[in-house]
Amino acid sequence: MRAVVLSDGQIIKFLNENFINTWVTNAELGRTPSLREPIAKRREREGKTLNTTYPLAQAIMEGWTEGSPVDCLVISPEFDVMGKLPLNDFFDDCYQKGISEEDGYLTFLMDSLDAKFPGFGENISEPLLTGANVTLNEEHFEQEVLHILRAPKYGAQDYNVIKIDVTAFKDGGTLMIDIRMGSAKSGGSFDLFDGDVELPTKGIPTEALTSVWDIPSGQIGKIRHPFDEGKVFKLGATGTWFSGKGNVNAFHARISVEPAEKNEK
Repeated sequence: MRAVVLSDGQIIKFLNENFINTWVTNAELGRTPSLREPIAKRREREGKTLNTTYPLAQAIMEGWTEGSPVDCLVISPEFDVMGKLPLNDFFDDCYQKGISEEDGYLTFLMDSLDAKFPGFGENISEPLLTGANVTLNEEHFEQEVLHILRAPKYGAQDYNVIKIDVTAFKDGGTLMIDIRMGSAKSGGSFDLFDGDVELPTKGIPTEALTSVWDIPSGQIGKIRHPFDEGKVFKLGATGTWFSGKGNVNAFHARISVEPAEKNEK
């Protein structure tokens, strides 16, 4: 990377202005099996330890791609992995798109800052809208969202909330949400609430209208909810209780409405 994108003045300037830049070798965090024992002996000899339970270390390990010699990660101040770029895929991707490595890397950085979560959507072929508000009407029955969720501790809820406004469907209909989880570690659980409900922070969400829980990484889930009149919903997305506190993943949700048949007067 140093001889390619990190030798470009524009990229260096962008990195220095927008990021705290650091690096760690694969071996230091135990990713290289053949070096685990020598490094452990060196640390014992030098009286040094490395605590891999720290949130930053956990985020780095969460973002790794198996078999990749180098991974570029963008991590938020809350230790969410906002973007991941495995070196093995980077150059091939730039070649296929017909762009320079410098342009490809700068796009990766900008997409990460814009919360587009590059590297999470391996199964998603088109750019998707990232956001927490969805408004549907008779001209726009469907909208797609790419968002992120984080696993809470067992028994807690740590919702990222998507507001879904379907007030335009005065005669009601069926709200349909098709969810695909990203490839990171955390599974996902999704609860649909009325728009005026205060979302819980712990325990089973008994006030949810309907739910789909424990969707594994890379798998899909569905929510179908009929409603009698136009209203606002809240979709709460959270990591599963068994995914390990702090683990993150992206998810793609296709949100649509099948309108009810209008009553003939």
